[in-house]
Amino acid sequence: MNKLERVNTVLQGGTPDRAPMSCWYHFGHQFLPGEKFAELACAFFDYYDFDWLKVMNDYFYPMPEGMTELKSAADLKKLTPFAIEQSPLNEQLKALRLIQQHLTGRAYFVDTVFDPYQALQRSPVGQHLPVLIEEQPQAVLDALDIVTENLIVYAKKSLAAGAAGIFVSILGSKEQMTRDDFLRFEKPFAMRLFEAVKDDGPMNTLHVHGHHIDTDNVLDFPVNIISWEDRVPDNPSLQEMKDRFPGCVMGGIDNTIVTRHTPAYLMNMVREGMEMGGTMRFFLANGCSIPGSMSPFALKCMVEVAQGLRK
Repeated sequence: MNKLERVNTVLQGGTPDRAPMSCWYHFGHQFLPGEKFAELACAFFDYYDFDWLKVMNDYFYPMPEGMTELKSAADLKKLTPFAIEQSPLNEQLKALRLIQQHLTGRAYFVDTVFDPYQALQRSPVGQHLPVLIEEQPQAVLDALDIVTENLIVYAKKSLAAGAAGIFVSILGSKEQMTRDDFLRFEKPFAMRLFEAVKDDGPMNTLHVHGHHIDTDNVLDFPVNIISWEDRVPDNPSLQEMKDRFPGCVMGGIDNTIVTRHTPAYLMNMVREGMEMGGTMRFFLANGCSIPGSMSPFALKCMVEVAQGLRK
């Protein structure tokens, strides 16, 4: 099978010749133009010979003009609809179009999107978000409405640029927020994002970030793939999630141990992950982003084990 056939077979519930495999890490490219990032992403894909490419997205949701933080209900009202082409996210779209040209006919790629809650948390609101949720919940909800609509516009442009799906990170850990807050401030907006593009992205992926994830409340997202840190003891295993979720699962590689361990050790970890994932409905990948400082030789060995080139 070629890369496209292998991924299609898994998505369709068939048995591939082997599990499709990919890995990813943050390049720290957010200060570069999209053209430079595309070069990095394509070189990364070609060097490791992955089956599909997860395109990282380190361009931040834009801060309202003239602001350096949003810490009040009045500040949150400065979040408005904006033209994607006039924001940092446009650099990602430039990169996606070039990546599409590079991979057409060879492999699929998915685009990373941080959910509306994290879009606020990662920079514009930052450390003020928990306080605002406590003191000004409606203002936060109104802001999340605006952010969600902007991200829907972005996601549709991403898919139009050639992405086979969006890979959306959500904070699904009970250690990161209460269940009530998750159900009020995070899940509804991430759900709206996926609902808007559910028919356009065959590789739409929900990434549930964190340890001790709230499994019960992530199984109903309209996606074909769920990704999480399955090798963490307090998270569900690949088989446990398969038993409860009808789509595909993604994992098998413990992102927490890929540095400070020998290639031989990591190769054995990949073999274990492949065995745990099984022959169907399984994408072999890291549970969360691996460190960019990882040894290229070690990662190459891991890929070759997955490809059957190393025993």
